Amino acid sequence: MTKWNIQGELILNCNCDVFCPCVVSLGKAPPTQGYCHGWAGVEIRKGFYDKIPLDGLNVGLLIDIPGKLGNGNWTAALYVDERAGPEAVDAISTIFSGNAGGPPAVLKSLVSTFLGVKQVPIQFEHDGKLRRFVIPNILDGNVEPIKGKSTDEDVVISNTEYWIGPEVTVARGVKSKLRDFGRVWDLTGRSAEIMQINWAPRER
Repeated sequence: MTKWNIQGELILNCNCDVFCPCVVSLGKAPPTQGYCHGWAGVEIRKGFYDKIPLDGLNVGLLIDIPGKLGNGNWTAALYVDERAGPEAVDAISTIFSGNAGGPPAVLKSLVSTFLGVKQVPIQFEHDGKLRRFVIPNILDGNVEPIKGKSTDEDVVISNTEYWIGPEVTVARGVKSKLRDFGRVWDLTGRSAEIMQINWAPRER
């Protein structure tokens, strides 16, 4: 299997009430609204696929799930940074389709309808604890950690088996609106997650 690695941050905002039950239940519990739709944004701080560098690129996902996450039948779309060259677009598409193994391999069995890849300008910004993920004319996503008892520390769920990563910062959408592929979603005030990722294919 091709060697690859992605290190960075992933944020996710869905329509669940805070906090999404799918994380700890690993998709066995039903979403709080009975279905799940949302978006994810990835900031690749360091990354490569074989000899193709992926450093500094941003990636987005649209995810639409009709019931329990573990039951599959997901619909998904992929957004790739306009700065990525053709080889990097192919590499990112291979990784996020699950075909390269590693943590995203779960997507290969869960996604049944793929709407395609769009190469677009993507902004991933940090403003204090606020994360801003913007795809012009498609997504204006802003999420921030919920407040805990200590204002100096985020509310974090640790040591999970969640496929994205074991440490999950509990967050909510501050302003979060998506319009694409016939979907119009307002996820403001809904559940969100912030995670540091270090993905690579598993050693055999």
